[in-house]
Amino acid sequence: MTPFSYARADDVPGAIALAGATPDAKYLGGGTNLVDLMRETIERPAALVDVTGLSREITVGADGGVVIGAGVTNTALAADRTIRAHYPMLSRAILAGASAQIRNVATVGGNLLQRTRCGYFYDDAARCNKRVPGAGCDAIGGFNRIHAILGASPSCVATHPSDMCVALAALDAQVRVAGPGGERTIALVDLHRLPGSTPERDTELQPGELIVSVALPALPFAAHSTYRKVRDRASYAFALISVAAALELENGAIKDVRIALGGVAHKPWRAFKAEAALRGQAPSEVNVRAAAELELADAAGLRDNGFKIELTKRAIVATLAELSGEQA
Repeated sequence: MTPFSYARADDVPGAIALAGATPDAKYLGGGTNLVDLMRETIERPAALVDVTGLSREITVGADGGVVIGAGVTNTALAADRTIRAHYPMLSRAILAGASAQIRNVATVGGNLLQRTRCGYFYDDAARCNKRVPGAGCDAIGGFNRIHAILGASPSCVATHPSDMCVALAALDAQVRVAGPGGERTIALVDLHRLPGSTPERDTELQPGELIVSVALPALPFAAHSTYRKVRDRASYAFALISVAAALELENGAIKDVRIALGGVAHKPWRAFKAEAALRGQAPSEVNVRAAAELELADAAGLRDNGFKIELTKRAIVATLAELSGEQA
């Protein structure tokens, strides 16, 4: 492991100052991903700034929205009564995401910033543009069963691993960050990047910026939501594909709907095309399947992952059938 310094921040301004004092510093939350990457020498920060003591509250606003501190653990968020009652897809996504031991340590901010689990990214004998820009991508011609079917590029076909972020994308979450240039808010759907020609950049965060909190807008029909994860084994596996969805029916038609997909792209994939196609329509299998076809029209499979295209369509249909049946 590369030597590094360590400091614990007392507050957000202090964390930003500590990070700014050392080039190549990283913020440390639960460390469930960062420490693993450091052990593998994929990440080599010169300094770690411990922010685990910051922003650990979950607060409900007067408008019914919720603000989640970046230091809140996954366990605490999944168990929170407000989240379970008003945003059940988020609780279910977190519980599907890891073992209890990991959830007890992992933080919301760290979950947003975890890196891909592509095997070639972790293998320093393989070519990987995300790890070494310009090196090439061995996943494209290699074993690519878990890789992207949407938004990929000739430079990278990796997928984003988070379950929690898929639910946050469906819920129109907003991410508040602070840095040397002050504070700003980024929509969750805009936080993560598609690979393009710079797959080494996972997010739109600027150097030194720290995630402070995540805000969920008041969304009454999100109380009728769920998360479906398709994986190779029942536990401790990343999604082949996943669907986070919320549904509101009125007079037998879809008044509003939210759909986001996981395991299909370099970022959580908000299914805007499918949502638009479904509003005002009956929640029939034919209509939902047509909307899923529209959303996946540009999907492209590799040698080993073409099955994910049909699997995603079927998962969308099954998830909305579950929700519409419950509302019938």
